[in-house]
Amino acid sequence: KPFSASTATNSTKNEITPSSDVSFQSFRVDGEEYRNVIAKFGPDTADVIVIGAHYDSFDELPAADDNASGVAGLIEVARLLSNRQMKRRVELVGYTLEEPPYFRTEHMGSAVHARALKAAGKSVSLMLSLECIGYFSDAPNSQAFPVSALGALYPTTGDFIALVGHYRDGALAQRVRETMRRATALPVHSINAPGFVAGIDFSDHLNYWNEGFVGMMVTDTAFTRNKNYHTEDDTPEKLDYRRMADVVRGVTAAVLAEAAR
Repeated sequence: KPFSASTATNSTKNEITPSSDVSFQSFRVDGEEYRNVIAKFGPDTADVIVIGAHYDSFDELPAADDNASGVAGLIEVARLLSNRQMKRRVELVGYTLEEPPYFRTEHMGSAVHARALKAAGKSVSLMLSLECIGYFSDAPNSQAFPVSALGALYPTTGDFIALVGHYRDGALAQRVRETMRRATALPVHSINAPGFVAGIDFSDHLNYWNEGFVGMMVTDTAFTRNKNYHTEDDTPEKLDYRRMADVVRGVTAAVLAEAAR
């Protein structure tokens, strides 16, 4: 696995000030116990901002981009938030069970977390899923699309990060996109479309949609750019750490801006 629950907790505790609240969210599936790792920042408000990344890997592959990159980004966001004052609760969550065989089932760690927030009477005005944020390319035609027509609307060079969400959340996506753009020189593009468009809901943000919350994916577009996706070649030396850092700066800026509203 690229990242274990115990490692996530130890690393997070080392990076976050004592004012934060770090805990496990345990649940059982098919007789086994699994755990999300949650770090909470800010006051206990009715509205919550969630930033998440799944720490499990597909078939025990190296999984550097999918999704150790997202987990590393999540930990760095935690460090950057640790000394900041916020008006609203922010939860950073390391999810288990995003990958098959539990992908798109009620057993996903993100589904458990989203249901728990709903049961507690919370609302989620913004959820960002950090899903593959480390692979970039400056080569022409290095970016493919699930729908070929999108090639006329978006760059065909894979040097950008994408913000992917549901069409009903387009105004918020534009606001988050512009905040991220102001925080970094990395190109940021957004797409908001119905859930039936291939790839729009291919991550943990889907489970927040299912509870009536706002969810978006921050991604390098995974398999439509990175041909190492779900193979033994998805290894750390293929990631672009400078641009990963830009993604983290953009996400952190978006969290702080939304938490201050």
